[in-house]
Amino acid sequence: MKKTIFATALAAAAILTSCTQSVSPEQTWKELEKPLNFYLINDSGRNGYYEQKTIAETMGKMAETIDIEFVVAAGDVHHFEGVRSVSDPLWMTNYELIYSHPDLMIPWYPVCGNHEYRGNTQAPVDYSKVSARWDMPAKYYTFTAEEDSASVRIVMLDTTPLIDKYREDTEKYPDASKSEVETQLEWLDSVLTAATEDWVLVVGHHPIYADTDKSDKERLDMQDRVNSILVKHGNVDMYLCGHIHTFQHIRMEGCDIDYVVNSSASLSREVKPVEGTVFCSPEEGYSLITADKHELDLYMLDACGNVLHKVSRTR
Repeated sequence: MKKTIFATALAAAAILTSCTQSVSPEQTWKELEKPLNFYLINDSGRNGYYEQKTIAETMGKMAETIDIEFVVAAGDVHHFEGVRSVSDPLWMTNYELIYSHPDLMIPWYPVCGNHEYRGNTQAPVDYSKVSARWDMPAKYYTFTAEEDSASVRIVMLDTTPLIDKYREDTEKYPDASKSEVETQLEWLDSVLTAATEDWVLVVGHHPIYADTDKSDKERLDMQDRVNSILVKHGNVDMYLCGHIHTFQHIRMEGCDIDYVVNSSASLSREVKPVEGTVFCSPEEGYSLITADKHELDLYMLDACGNVLHKVSRTR
């Protein structure tokens, strides 16, 4: 039986209060490490502006201390009009020249966000043939990670075509209507049916539950199409997404899934609590996810690597 532990903050000794502190960040970060560790980022593509460079530098510095296996990128690596090809200069200014730390030369597993859907959505898939670390075999896919007998199944969804708003706007999002909704949902159902790993994480760009000023129809489509499959199986630990540019942790009554909105890795927005909110923050940042056989932790981190909130699942 899995249970979930909530905390709006870690113990005082485990929190970094600023980018300059008496306790070294390396000492604090090392305490978070488990056998399997990886990052979650999204909404980052700002050509290095706002907090993107700061966050990239913090990610690299943390990876010097914690053994980070890979990065999950939940969409909108490229603002605002996506990319046109694998040779688009945005690959340099949004990605290669920003996440240049040696310890970030690890596998990156991305999906498209709505901003990628304003451009050529095949280009992010094809970029896997250009970059040794960019690993996007398809617009939706799944992979597993295992370390010291701990196993994690990560299911990467292509959520833009699952939302009618984007499918209907063929001028701004020309590729959204070209993907078959039912084909992806049937695939998701089959993957979750077969999943036997210790932990199962489903990743998409768009939220299922969140405080947002975006159309309610986006979330209603996600609840109807995606969440109905997630709750059916009972083995999904977390649904992870971005899009809203805030940190949010939501638990709905009667549901054992932790819904996590990961903040922007460049520019954030304001946020307020809604039904089910456990924690929310308007800070920019990223998340660290750590796992062993008996515990899965997600740490919401600000631009300096301070732990803002922890979501923990145990068995």
